[in-house]
Amino acid sequence: MSHSENFVPQLTRDGSKTFFSQEFGESFHSHYGARQESFFKFVEPTQLALKANKPVLRLLDVCYGLGYNTAAALEKIWQVNPNCNVEIIGLELNLAVPQTAIVEHIFDKWNRDCREILTQLAFESQVQKEPLQAKLLIGDARKTIQQVCDSGFRADAIFLDPFSPPQCPHLWTVEFIKHLALCLHENGFLATYSCAAAVRTALLTSGLAIGSTPPVGRRSPGTIATHTPTVGEEESLAYFPPPYNLSQQEQEHLHTRAAIPYRDPQLQDTPDIIISRRKQEQKACELEPTSHWRKRWRSKIL
Repeated sequence: MSHSENFVPQLTRDGSKTFFSQEFGESFHSHYGARQESFFKFVEPTQLALKANKPVLRLLDVCYGLGYNTAAALEKIWQVNPNCNVEIIGLELNLAVPQTAIVEHIFDKWNRDCREILTQLAFESQVQKEPLQAKLLIGDARKTIQQVCDSGFRADAIFLDPFSPPQCPHLWTVEFIKHLALCLHENGFLATYSCAAAVRTALLTSGLAIGSTPPVGRRSPGTIATHTPTVGEEESLAYFPPPYNLSQQEQEHLHTRAAIPYRDPQLQDTPDIIISRRKQEQKACELEPTSHWRKRWRSKIL
């Protein structure tokens, strides 16, 4: 089966294209726009424009996929400072995804330097060309993240962009996110499109403060996280100023059964086992049913 039979390009509203994954039953990006999502969900919240004046910027792109988040980051950084040295590690399970993105001319409207970088990354898995050092680590991200941690790589920005937690629970667990926190520079930011309470609990459990990023093309916000010198959940929830601060509704969501996180103690369980473990923990807990929270807030809105 050819690459293009696996991944059929779909046009999104901003004119950029994405793929639909048959395996996960989901698109790689929202219908609103693959390109815009990369800038608004990942590049802007991680403050790369402000950080671009550093001599070296390190990025960890978890679930590299087509390459949009890396492309958007490089465009923004080099707009601000063309001399900024960038080091990127991308984690990707299936090399056919970025390769098909190139074959299908997904990035033809981007500048030539960007196209050349993404092409070389897709087909050679690394680029070493001043001012860039980039490599893709291919395989289960639960294994490759351990290599990244052991190497001492500390990212100024982490893009956490797997398929949704119900479809890909093994990359949203407490144990996996703790590894991401270890790879995050003390002043770095982690951004993800997900606002799932289980994901936010995993970030908090990993010692990170969390906030909300503005919705992009849908009603739900994303999440931003960073290390904070304070400890305890209250400080972690109050760390980000507007517009990133969590609403009362979001804070209460973290005290419902939806907030029970996914767990994968040895970083090797199947998605079914991880989902089953969480359901058992939800049954046994005394937290408020999420339906009660939803009903309460629906009545307040109405």
